[in-house]
Amino acid sequence: MERVQQEDFDQQDRIEVRARGPLEGSVAIGGAKNSVLKLMAACLLAEGTSVIRNVPDIDDVAVMADVLRAMGVSVTRLGDALTIDCPAVITPEAPYALTEQLRASTAVLGPLLAGAGHARVALPGGDDFGPRPIDMHIAALEAIGCRFEISGGDVHATADNLVGSPVLLEFPSVGATENVMMAAVRAKGTTVIDNAAREPEIADLAGFLNHMGGQVSGAGTSTIMVEGVDELHPAEHTAMSDRIEAATFLAALGVAGGEIILRGAQPDHMAMPCRKLGEMGVRTSSDSEGMWAMSNGRLRSADVSTLPYPGLPTDCKPLLVAMLSVAEGVGIVTENLFSGRFRYVDELVRMGADIRTEGHHAVIRGVDRLSGAPVRASDIRAGAALVVAGLAGEGVTVVSDPHHIDRGYEDFAGKLSALGADVCRVGHLTISRGWFSDRFWSPDVRRVRPVD
Repeated sequence: MERVQQEDFDQQDRIEVRARGPLEGSVAIGGAKNSVLKLMAACLLAEGTSVIRNVPDIDDVAVMADVLRAMGVSVTRLGDALTIDCPAVITPEAPYALTEQLRASTAVLGPLLAGAGHARVALPGGDDFGPRPIDMHIAALEAIGCRFEISGGDVHATADNLVGSPVLLEFPSVGATENVMMAAVRAKGTTVIDNAAREPEIADLAGFLNHMGGQVSGAGTSTIMVEGVDELHPAEHTAMSDRIEAATFLAALGVAGGEIILRGAQPDHMAMPCRKLGEMGVRTSSDSEGMWAMSNGRLRSADVSTLPYPGLPTDCKPLLVAMLSVAEGVGIVTENLFSGRFRYVDELVRMGADIRTEGHHAVIRGVDRLSGAPVRASDIRAGAALVVAGLAGEGVTVVSDPHHIDRGYEDFAGKLSALGADVCRVGHLTISRGWFSDRFWSPDVRRVRPVD
């Protein structure tokens, strides 16, 4: 496939990928999307100005900022820091026009109920890979005194008197754990959350709540204790690094080969992904800057199953499927957390991958080489996986709908290009948010300005 002509650049935003040599150099890993969005929501708990640092410049952060602004909260950005100024009186509503873009918008439920005593939040949207109902959020919040009514696509909630109580989660849901933590921090008495999610992002949120004057202990274990306090105050906090972004660059390294440093990565948050990558031939170790990694020769197949932390994150699975597509042997991948998360497989097959899916399983027979093809991103991680797969494709892989990737990655094409990959973002980056940045896309070094 020939490079698209210059006059066509502005007609379709896309990422073009070609296979080229091993990766080398270092890449900065940004703050964790899945933590930052909840830290932003937690700012609703205290009147005044809070500051969150190490915030990635991505679309999901921009949407969450708009959710807060719709409530009357001021959100400004300077570099990688967000300044969030919460007034004494807010509008405790999250409109559908925003929540349809972001599943994490449900994170405002707990803080609004704790602070304002009531909330109206439209049911969320976000990535399209199967239903993720908020039943567990509602059950957990009901256990400490909240009341709910769902009508017309909106969740109406009230909390006249939050009381610390035992909360047993049916499943270690990250979102439900976070919501009940943020509400219970202002409840009367002690809340004990059993079967809590153990993800590092939970501990990051607990750290922020404690900086605000909360009393949360046990975060990172299956039992979290929250001692309610009468008042919280604004605080400053630096978000943890993004373990999924780090895993994405490790997947790219596995496909392209080479040796890189992931600056700011936290290997202790990535034990299971690193174990699987090791089985496939990617070597990793801690480094003074974060993490060192090397891949040399063809990857080996491995079996993969997604599980709650400390198991393999479901967000890593599309990346591993892309790697297995060019690995030696046969790998079986099992999705245990979400239905519908194999929707990107048809795009990999278009590129020449040998993948058969049945229910929540996929059987991948590795091929020597993929072929460049036009493919379409369906969600954040699927889009990133298609770019990774393009590093092993003959010819040009054109990934359309890269706005999905923009939701979770800051300058993904630029970072890969800086490591030596032949990845180019072309067309317009369309973001109509409270802030946006000029970006440089390599190898053409062509400036692409966002448009309203």
